[in-house]
Amino acid sequence: MSLRHFDQLIGRLRQRLAAFPDRRTGLNKKYTMADIALSAFSVFYTQCPSFLANQKAMQQNKGQNNAQTLFQIEQIPTDNHVRHTLDDVPPEELYPVYDEIYGALHEHGVVATFRGVGGTTAIAMDGTWYFESEKIHCPNCSRIEHQSGQITHYHSAVTPVIVAPGLRHAIALRPEFITPQDGHNKQDCETAAAKRWLDKEGARYLPGLNHNATLLGDDLYAHQPFCRRALINGYHFIFTCKPDSHTHLYQWVNLLASDGALHTVTMQVENKGHWETHTYRYANGVPLVEGEGALMVNWCEVGITDKAGKVRYHNAYITDWKISDANVAGLVATGRARWKIENENNNTLKTKGYHLEHNFGHGKKHLSSLLAAMNMLALLTHTFLAFRDESYRLIRATLPTRQTFFDDVRALLRYMCFPSWAAMMDFMMRGLEIGPYAPAPQDA
Repeated sequence: MSLRHFDQLIGRLRQRLAAFPDRRTGLNKKYTMADIALSAFSVFYTQCPSFLANQKAMQQNKGQNNAQTLFQIEQIPTDNHVRHTLDDVPPEELYPVYDEIYGALHEHGVVATFRGVGGTTAIAMDGTWYFESEKIHCPNCSRIEHQSGQITHYHSAVTPVIVAPGLRHAIALRPEFITPQDGHNKQDCETAAAKRWLDKEGARYLPGLNHNATLLGDDLYAHQPFCRRALINGYHFIFTCKPDSHTHLYQWVNLLASDGALHTVTMQVENKGHWETHTYRYANGVPLVEGEGALMVNWCEVGITDKAGKVRYHNAYITDWKISDANVAGLVATGRARWKIENENNNTLKTKGYHLEHNFGHGKKHLSSLLAAMNMLALLTHTFLAFRDESYRLIRATLPTRQTFFDDVRALLRYMCFPSWAAMMDFMMRGLEIGPYAPAPQDA
């Protein structure tokens, strides 16, 4: 049975967390692994660092608490016990929950609405830092040695998400953490992690025959080894392509332009009540690099000007899609959807209450990356509810901002105990007089 509502999702999450590897022995097993891991997850989900402390106080005062009724936490452990116990758990242990949420969204037709050029699923890839320090570090840290001799230790990950032109949400997929790799002398990096993700996870998101998905990425990905890796794994690609890092390709583009051989398409497009001029230039079969064995790619650029002729946007891309007058606008729209991985995923995790860059606990092994994966899962869970929970969707649409919603949730969970998530949603709808509690229309 696929996931349909929050309480069912938490039940499945508890089953998964109960199977986490447990290195504890003897009298140290007072709390179950499920209670320990769900306690951490509840903090990220509610965006409330004091959630567990509040629920302990509620238990003393009322004999019950929301950690138990909403998150199925039977006993609330201390923060230190949570950190110490979870340090042994690699983030990959959490990935089956990502898969189950993706599977449910796919089964209910949500993923099918996320379509880019050629009707393919568009998957944007980008790397993001989630920890840095000059003092705290672990064996899994990356490092930057500055000229001054100072060393910055940091953690980062590649965070693939499904995006689509015209759709606000992004659906998070299994991340790939950038960590030192066994048998490798060079420090791990974003493109190496992205290649690992393609090799390990790429087939998971190709629902049909080859090339049913298109990878999106910034200029870092627009290089021959990664483009070939994408094609080998059955993916199309659209990557930002800058002149400074692709001098040979742009020599060809400039030569074609001087010969009048670039195709040009101009469109008038209305955007929020204002008319814009969208000008596209493109060429097929351009060598990505110099020399024998160069991958032939297709190049396009877009320039957007307002009524006064001021440039509002300009960018260029390389792709394996053959470009034509008929598809260039749709292809560019898909390429531009890449920004959603920053605005709707990474930026949301860092600035919209999830506090991804806060050091919730670093540990000596896996704690930092596991907590980051839980934080990303919390955002994915809210995305799931935005599509599958009508009450949640209605409340979020009624309240003025995301912050207002979480402020209200935190206040309610601090002072009241709800028997279920559905009960709290019902309480909020009643207070807002929406949904089944909307006032009846008055007769004229």
